[in-house]
Amino acid sequence: MTTVNGLPAHVLLVHAIVVLLPLSALLLVLSALWPAARGKLAGPNAILSVIVVILVPITTDAGEWLERRVASTPLVRTHTELGDTALWVAIPVAVLALLVWWRRRESLRPQAADTANTAGRRTFLAPASTAVTMVLSVLAVVAAGGAVYDIYRIGDSGAQASWQGQFSSTSAPRGADH
Repeated sequence: MTTVNGLPAHVLLVHAIVVLLPLSALLLVLSALWPAARGKLAGPNAILSVIVVILVPITTDAGEWLERRVASTPLVRTHTELGDTALWVAIPVAVLALLVWWRRRESLRPQAADTANTAGRRTFLAPASTAVTMVLSVLAVVAAGGAVYDIYRIGDSGAQASWQGQFSSTSAPRGADH
């Protein structure tokens, strides 16, 4: 994908990443730490986080296409290098969101001791284990914090590359000579 309605696709797609990755990170933390939220948010967030992982390479590919069509400056190169890190923060958010959802799903299944119909069913993520919950919670907070910070850095570098020297900081009206 290179352009959308005459605009570089990266300019449009980046807004999805800037909104959806931090949103998925926030939902991950809420669903990992708050059992009531887990029941409502774990499934939708698992889907959202996978969509984000799919969107990141599409967005970075569109950014690389755009990079070849703009002046190469240190700011553009910095933004491009930072942009390549987005996938590496989106993947842990998605993996943890899927783990939180899977544990929630396992906790809803009747256990073998509860009914005769569940013989042979196993749980893999110890849904009743406080220790596993704590580990997942800590990992969720770390992954979410890393993702939000990385997206901030990428976005800031993109804004610097796009806007530095492109506007006047004075309040002179348009067209006025100074």
